[in-house]
This record gives sequence, C-alpha cells and structure tokens, in this order.
Amino acid sequence: MKPLNKQTASKTVRPERIIQFGEGNFLRAFIDWIIYNMNEKADFNSSVVVVQPIDKGMIDMLNKQDDLYHVNLQGLDKGEVVNSLTMIDVISRALNPYSQNYEFMKLAEQPEMRFVISNTTEAGIAFDPSCKLEDKPASSYPGKLTQLLYHRFKTFNGDMSKGLIIFPCELIFLNGHKLKETIYQYIELWNLGEDFKKWFEGACGVYATLVDRIVPGFPRKDIDSIKEKIQYDDNMVVQAEIFHLWVIEAPETVAAEFPANKAGLNVLFVPSEEPYHERKVTLLNGPHTVLSPVAFLSGVNIVRDACQHPVIGKYIDKVMFHELMETLNLPKDELQKFAKDVLERFNNPFVDHQVTSIMLNSFPKYQTRDLPGLKTYLQRKGELPKGLVLGLAAIITYYKGGVRADGVEIVPNDAPEIMNMLKELWATGDTAKVTEGVLAAESIWGENLNNIPGLAAAVKANLDSIVKIGMLETVKGIL
Repeated sequence: MKPLNKQTASKTVRPERIIQFGEGNFLRAFIDWIIYNMNEKADFNSSVVVVQPIDKGMIDMLNKQDDLYHVNLQGLDKGEVVNSLTMIDVISRALNPYSQNYEFMKLAEQPEMRFVISNTTEAGIAFDPSCKLEDKPASSYPGKLTQLLYHRFKTFNGDMSKGLIIFPCELIFLNGHKLKETIYQYIELWNLGEDFKKWFEGACGVYATLVDRIVPGFPRKDIDSIKEKIQYDDNMVVQAEIFHLWVIEAPETVAAEFPANKAGLNVLFVPSEEPYHERKVTLLNGPHTVLSPVAFLSGVNIVRDACQHPVIGKYIDKVMFHELMETLNLPKDELQKFAKDVLERFNNPFVDHQVTSIMLNSFPKYQTRDLPGLKTYLQRKGELPKGLVLGLAAIITYYKGGVRADGVEIVPNDAPEIMNMLKELWATGDTAKVTEGVLAAESIWGENLNNIPGLAAAVKANLDSIVKIGMLETVKGIL
C-alpha cells in the first residue's frame, strides 16, 4: 500500500484563489468537495489555502499527505445505494497562523485571491475586545479576518478590484450578517479609519449562507477496507452523506464568479436565506423531534426503521407532507422535492441514527421546530394538526421515564428545572394537571400554551390514550 502524497498520486497545480478558515471534516467533505467538482466540471481552476483557526489542529496530518485525501459518500440517491470514494486535490497548502504568521499575512498580498470561506464552529463568530491589531494573530476568527483585509487594503492602496467575497458556513442563522457586524466592531476598536471602512463596504461582500450535509467524519470501522480499496494509506478520509445543499444569500454577480450551478451542484444563490432556513428547520428538524419519542415509545430505536415501519412511517408522512409542509411559503413542488430528499436521508442504509440521540432537550427543540408550525396550521386550517399534537404528548410521556413495554429503560435528558417540573407533575398521577403544567411553562415556551384553543384537551386525550392502549395504537387512531 502506497503513502498518499504528490509523488504517488497526481495533484494538479491551480491558482490559489480561496482562503479557507478551518481544516475539519465538514469543510473538507462539503466545501472542498464542491470546489473539486467545480474544477472538474465548470473549469473553476482554483485551489484552496487552508488556515487553521486555532493553535492546535490537523494541518500537520494534512500537509504530511500533501493535502490530498478521499471523501467517501454514502447513502441513497433516487432510491439507489451509493458508496463512492473520490480523491480531493484542491488544497494547495495548509498554514498555522500562530507559527506561520508571516505566511498567513502574505496571503493578503496575492492578487488572484478572491474568496474567504470559514467554518469555525458556532462560537467562532464572536467579538473579543482583547484582540489587538498587532497580535500575531488575533485570537478570534473575525479578528484574524480583519487583520488580513486591512493588510490587503494597504498592499493594494485601496484598489476596489482587490476586495474579497466572504462565505461563512458556521451554523448560525444569518451568519454573514453577524460576521460583518463583528468586523465593523474591530474596525472601530482598532481605529482603522474611514477609507478602509469604505473599501470594506464597497469592495468586499460578506454573505449569509446555510449549509446542509451530514458528515460523520473519519470512518474508523471501515478504514481498513477503504485503504484496501484505494490502495493508499490515507489517514484523512472523511465520510459524508450524498445529500448536499448550500444556500447563499448573494446577488447574481457573485453567482457568476462562483459557478457551482455549471457543475450540477445543489448550490443556490437567493435573495433571502430565511425561507430556506425555515424549510430545513421545519421539514428536517421538525419531523425528527416528534418522530423520535413516538418511535421509541412504540419500540422502534433507529430513524431508518421508523421510516420503514408500517404505522410509524405513515405518521412521519402525515407530519411532514400534510401538516408541516402546509405551513411554509415556498413553492409546493420545491418543498415536496426537499421533503423526499429528507426521507432518503432518514433512510440512509449506512447510518444507524438512534432516536434517543435526538431526544436530548426535546422541549426546547419542539418550541423552535414544531410549535411555529402547529400555530400556523391552526391559523390556516382552523384545526389543530393531530400529528404534531401527538408528538408533544409523546415527549411529555417520554419525560415521565420508567421502562418501555419491552423492558428497555426510558432515560430523558434535559435542563434540571424541566426534569424536576415533569417529575413533580407526573407524581400527581393526573394527566389534566400534567398537561396544564407543561403547557403553562413560560420558561420553555415564552408564553402559556393553555391559551391555544383546544390544545390542552387534545394533549390530555393523547396522554390518556397512550396510558390506556399504548403509543402504537394511539398513533393508529390519528392516521
């Protein structure tokens, strides 16, 4: 078996046009895979310089392989099982700005540099007032980026054609807006002047994005068979699902410079990211939150098995296609395609997704993912959505604890105050008190849900039914 490097594998040399903050599994299986496809299919002709955002990271392992590695995509594509391996060759080099600050700052001087892409975790886009302009480098990601932009501004004497296009991929709603605000804070803190501020506003663009791909990461259990297959000793293999979506809130001029559509990729340039964020939260996270307790209390442990179950599968279909979908404002055919893609992802034969792993903090999840849909459905249809109401009753039942019919222990996990409240309410043995107490918890909901017409009665009826005839029979009753 050969070592993986540019002596043993071909690596195309391309102009360095992208600075990528982050070397983790997600960026390598998502962004760098996208750029690989753009190079192959749309003549994008660009390579990536990776910048490690923190002092300790994985760039030494990457550089040891000359920044070559394989992406292993697994899942269902239009019903067909796919398990592919692709060598990604787009990273030219990887830098540690803490030990290679000179090389890091020199990136700003490269005239062909055009894009900055980042994923520094949700906590990465934050303002740290202790950062200084002369730090080598600033500790925060926005601080490092401001240092780089200011150096570029000075190097090219404010040339408006030398601005950068910036795509943050951190999982924060309107991440671009947050990053831009933080850069302004550093411009103010470091007194970088009105001319630089105008150049940043006029020459650079910071755009909000939404990313979606499940990336399990390094395939520990499959690595020996993968190495045998590729005949390379690749220690940076990254596994991901086939589905990918990147929504970028940016004008057509930006899309023209980043021609992902020509490579047949699911990258959308849109006027507003918001409806797509809402679509993902509603049609992917929303069903996840309610199917989990319903499936678990019916004796089903894996998301894929829940989708294929003769009763729970119909419940999931009802919640997705007949309840939550009715509350969204995007075109119906677009929503149906997305929902079908979500079901394929839930059915991924390579991922054993335990429903209990989704059950952590279920009440706050229901509040953000399902409650808005319940209210909108009631407003639009004049009745409560039976599947979503049952999902809430199932969460309340799950939080009672105890054991399942087959003897499996039920172990809820949430904030101590929520756990204590449920324990006290269930100790009364009165489902009316349980219902009223949970719905009245403004610390969870931000309001008293007893005020939603018919909700308390519907939840209580479901709780009584689950106690009397069990979860599975209760589900059959609403289908």
